[in-house]
Amino acid sequence: MASNGANGKKKDPVLVVIQQSGGNDFLNTVIPFENGHYWDSRETIRIERDNMIPFTDDLAFHGSLAPFKEIYDAGDMAIIQGIGYENSSRSHFRGMDIWHTAEPTGVGTEGWLGQVIRQIDPDKKNVLTGVSFGRGLPRAMAAPGVPVASVGNLDNYGIMTPVEVEEERIKDLDIFKRMYTPAFGSGVVMNYLGQTGRDSLAGADILKQAPEMYQSTVEYEDNSIAQALRDVARVHLAGLGTRIFYTQHGGYDHHAQGLPAHEKLLAELSGAIKDFLDDLRQHDAADNVIILVFTEFGRRMKDNGSGTDHGSGGGAFLIGDPVSGGLYSEYPSIDPADWLNAEDMRHTIDFRSIYATILEQWIGVESQDIVRGKYEQIKPFVAA
Repeated sequence: MASNGANGKKKDPVLVVIQQSGGNDFLNTVIPFENGHYWDSRETIRIERDNMIPFTDDLAFHGSLAPFKEIYDAGDMAIIQGIGYENSSRSHFRGMDIWHTAEPTGVGTEGWLGQVIRQIDPDKKNVLTGVSFGRGLPRAMAAPGVPVASVGNLDNYGIMTPVEVEEERIKDLDIFKRMYTPAFGSGVVMNYLGQTGRDSLAGADILKQAPEMYQSTVEYEDNSIAQALRDVARVHLAGLGTRIFYTQHGGYDHHAQGLPAHEKLLAELSGAIKDFLDDLRQHDAADNVIILVFTEFGRRMKDNGSGTDHGSGGGAFLIGDPVSGGLYSEYPSIDPADWLNAEDMRHTIDFRSIYATILEQWIGVESQDIVRGKYEQIKPFVAA
């Protein structure tokens, strides 16, 4: 699906994942501003009209998402409305684990992207096929025997001594162990770390060369997601063969002080994505890259006085030059008569449908074993 490079060779398709950790409030991100139920439900935490950016007759972006409006207007953003799954978990740990393993009913033992990396590079010829930026190895990337490079910060990594690098690796593995031992037991976790452990982080050594090869006029902001996407750009432009990038943007669990916190995070996210796309385009390297932005669950319909509690029926975004922009699936009904458990939006498309779409139509791998079934797909990519 990706285009040909200057030498006529087809470029490999690349996926960049951005995880909005904490449960993004989709209702205040893509706002159904002409629906009276929105105003009735959000008495203290609604977005006022002067802080909205309408992009259809009845939907508006949050006012801090001006870069998203620009991307959407250019036709490079697919908004996936109402994404979720049956019996949505309101637990951060369980909710994120379901997204990471594509297993809502049982406990998955392999990350969905770890399985993708295994299919792309079954002989483990490139330890940089998958790269994660941030603290700890996300379980979405973890599968026994699958190497994944995990780096906190590329600039810091490049100047660290071998002893410091080893300490960072141990910290990452320890974070993984502390997170997953309560759910899976020490035997399963230690077995995974024993098989994959240090090998899964070994590729980080090769990444030291990426900053030295990078030049750009784009100035990224000084926040975590902007710096992570700058690292993604540097590795992508270095031509190291990475096919799956993973980044995380935390802080979306707004039980209190929801309005100012959410506004800041959305501004960071949209600005970082816009800079990232501009950077790739300047280097003629955007035509084989798509971005998936997801979160573990949405928030409840009614505010709690100053924030919102864990809910369901959220949203996701597919972004990039190869994306056929627009609205996909249906916005969940916000009529109180249709609320789930009398307080949640119902999902309108299964997240595994989006995974299957990305896997088969973009990356070019079979999805059925990874998502554990066959799911109806959407058509969010520009025809080759």
